[in-house]
Amino acid sequence: MKKLLYTLFLSLLYINVHAQQEVCEDTCLHVHGIDISHYQGNVFWEAIGDNSKMAYVYIKCTEGGDNQDPTYVKNIQLAKQYGLKVGSYHFYRPKTDQQTQLRNFLAQCKAEQQDLLPMIDIESAGGYKADRFCDSLFKFIDLVEQAIKQKPLLYTYKNFYNTYLVGKIDGYPLMIACYTNDPPVLMDEKDYTMWQYTQNGRINGIKGHVDKSRFMGQHSMREIRYKH
Repeated sequence: MKKLLYTLFLSLLYINVHAQQEVCEDTCLHVHGIDISHYQGNVFWEAIGDNSKMAYVYIKCTEGGDNQDPTYVKNIQLAKQYGLKVGSYHFYRPKTDQQTQLRNFLAQCKAEQQDLLPMIDIESAGGYKADRFCDSLFKFIDLVEQAIKQKPLLYTYKNFYNTYLVGKIDGYPLMIACYTNDPPVLMDEKDYTMWQYTQNGRINGIKGHVDKSRFMGQHSMREIRYKH
């Protein structure tokens, strides 16, 4: 009996937390969006385009020096066709030559298709200690900035930021991932542009879970517009 009650308690707690995480999406005035990759499989973009709460999508383009997401070309074409503002992201690998990664990214990420700034996905230190990792990362960020002639959007998790990047990011728009009920506070209390608030989102048009994010405070989509 005790085990049954405990299981019921956990189930109710999960439902309550999940509801709190999603309530803003249904009621608030923030601008929401998603990010996807091949992990989402076949996406029905017409259904997502009909969902007025999803204004933008970041689509995985490349990873490291030679990995290209097999669904990228199809996804970016259809996302634009069905009315979403689109951006592309590159998953950064610290131990791979920066120029090689840049060529891989720009070979797929065509400027004329972009509505939003390219995003650099920063999740792995590659086994490097902080100083060496940051040296590698900022070389790549500089190369991307020189190539696109504007600052890219940087994406990372709250804990990763607090471990490696505190006090080191200046002037770049940030998307911070943290799957909690309340917006995260960074160790250096830095302001950030966007908050990825769940990795277990649901939306018509995607089978399974999807990452969802929104703009913070007074921040808006115009801050991450791609300048052609």
